[in-house]
Formats: sequence, structure tokens, C-alpha cells
Amino acid sequence: MNAGNEYLIVPADLHDGLVRRAYLKRGYSEDEAHDASRFCHSASRHGIRTHNALKALHLDDLFGSKIGQWVPGAEIEVLPTRFAAAEIWDGHKKLGQAVAYKAMQRCMELADQFGVGTVSVDNATHYLWGGGYVIDAALKGYIAYTNCTSATSEVVPFGGKTPTMGTNPHSWGFPTQDAVGYPIVIDWATSVVAMGRVQQFAREGRELAPGWAVDAQGQPTTDPHKANALLPFGAHKGYGLGLIDEIFAGLIGGYLPSIRGTSKGAADEKRGSTFFFQCIHPEALRGNDYASGRSQAENLKMCLADIFGHGNENCVLPGQFEADAAKLTDLHGGLLFTRAEIEGFAHVTEELGETAWKADDFKSIIL
Repeated sequence: MNAGNEYLIVPADLHDGLVRRAYLKRGYSEDEAHDASRFCHSASRHGIRTHNALKALHLDDLFGSKIGQWVPGAEIEVLPTRFAAAEIWDGHKKLGQAVAYKAMQRCMELADQFGVGTVSVDNATHYLWGGGYVIDAALKGYIAYTNCTSATSEVVPFGGKTPTMGTNPHSWGFPTQDAVGYPIVIDWATSVVAMGRVQQFAREGRELAPGWAVDAQGQPTTDPHKANALLPFGAHKGYGLGLIDEIFAGLIGGYLPSIRGTSKGAADEKRGSTFFFQCIHPEALRGNDYASGRSQAENLKMCLADIFGHGNENCVLPGQFEADAAKLTDLHGGLLFTRAEIEGFAHVTEELGETAWKADDFKSIIL
């Protein structure tokens, strides 16, 4: 949350019900609509403004049921494999949030049995904020990881000028609740920012920072309305991490990144995303030589205390922002939105033929 900004408190049931009805209206199944609503609630509760319901439904407008690229009610197909702890799924263009929740749950089940479990998903759509899935798994005691290829190519490779890679996020979640009070979550797009942040800045009338984006001619721009492509963070480092997702995708079954999410190329080309999920049971990493007879949990807690001691006590831990946002949301008894976001929901209520939300109908707070 940005200090000194106004937020409006929207009752969770009001928000969740609207999102659920919007997905049902678009032909998604009851289970898919539930998972979509659950995801959007989680994103807003954790302060992830770039991947809330407005972003989720906007992606469906651009790539999903509205144009026939995503298939409401599709069934996941579990493909044959000789590896018991590694499953391969064909998502058949099913709603990404629904696939992701099921895949992470399956990874946890496999980790309980084998110590580690992975699920690779071909013909996927878009699961939005990977951090939400790894937080769920970490809260249940697992080390969780996911990466995916984005719905379209928006990132220029390091040293290049044409966007041929996705924002390609990586998300790690660690069950560190006993050590620091919440899961440590390392979650980032491999572009300088997510395109959702650019869209957020456009809604709020704010300029982008230099070095975030380029325009249609490949020239740097700070105007969010002119941003045509993003740059990788950390130059060659972010580029390398983004390339990892494309390599995973190539191995799983994804195809040319430059045509992903478009109508370019031959009619039989694949244009979907791919997902990769992994869970590790902490006991699978347990050694037998912790110093001073410490347990695994005690050893982890002391290691983290050492990192964030010695004058480093005020360092921010990855996941702290999300944990603090969740506490703040719970404290105020509803999900927090800006006035611009409340106005953005008019698109949803209009589609449903319902009365638009009015900002003045909600309690306002300054944070």
C-alpha cells in the first residue's frame, strides 16, 4: 500500500459474488467460477493490485472466452508418463486459475508420497499471480515453486528490439511461518514490471519509471498509454530467468513465443501458455547433522535470524508485503480498492446488467 492514499472497503462477499457471476455469465462452470473468484479474492487480500479481478476479467476479454481461445468447462487430461512423482497434464485451454489450484494440490499429494511432486501443463491459458498458489502451499507446510509462460510476448530480449518473450514469472513459497510469522514468498515477473502494473498506472494517471517500457518503435517511453513492450529486469540477469520459462515451455509442448496469444502463423500452430508446478516436503530435505543438536525447524529459524541480524533487522523479507496487506485487509473487514478500481468494476456490472458500484457507498480509509 502507498502511504497517504485513499482506499475503499468492499465487503468480500460482494466482490466474490460479482466475480463469480461474471465468470458464469461467460460460460465457465461453477467450479471454474469458484476458483476464479477465490483467486481474485486472494490477490486483492494480499495487495496484488496488478492481478486482481479487473486484470483477470480483462485477460478473459483479450485472450479467453470472449474470442474462443479459452474453453469454459474443459476437462484436464492426465497424460501417460513413466515417472510416478512427475505428472504431465493437457489443460485443453481450461481456465488457468482452476488448473493451477488443482495442479498445486496434486503436487502436494505427490510430495506427501515421494518427497517431491511436479505437474507440467501444456495447452494452458493464464493463471495470473503465481504467488497466490505458492502462498497456499507454503501455509500448508510445503516448499512450492511455479513458473509459466505469459499469454502473449511483451518483453524484448536483452540486447534486442522486438518483444519475443513473455513476462514469464517465477514464484517460490517457503513454509517459514514458525521462523518469521508468515511464508517467505519470492515472486516476480522477469520484466522490470508486469504489464498489469503499466495498466494500473494508466488507470491512475501516473507515469512509468524510465527503463520500464518501450513504444511501438522500440524507443524508451514513460507514458503507460504508449508502452508497447517491456524490458527485462537486471539486464541479462532477468533476461536469463525469463528464458528459463521459455525453455520449460519448449520441453513441455509450448511453441513459438512470438505468436503466443495471437492469430499469427499457420492455423494449426499452438498459441497457449504452459505451466510448471513443484512441491517439496521439507522432510525430503532433512539432514542429520544440524549443529548443536538443533531440529530442522530450529536450524532454519536461526539461519534466518543470522541473515537478518547484525544491523539488518529492518530489511524487508520477500512475502512481508503480502502478509502485511492481508493483515490490513482482515483488520478493516473487506477488500481494499482505489476509486479508479471501483470505477473499473462498472465494466463488469454493465456486462451482468447490474447496478454499478458507487465509490461513495463504501467506507473510505486513508493508508
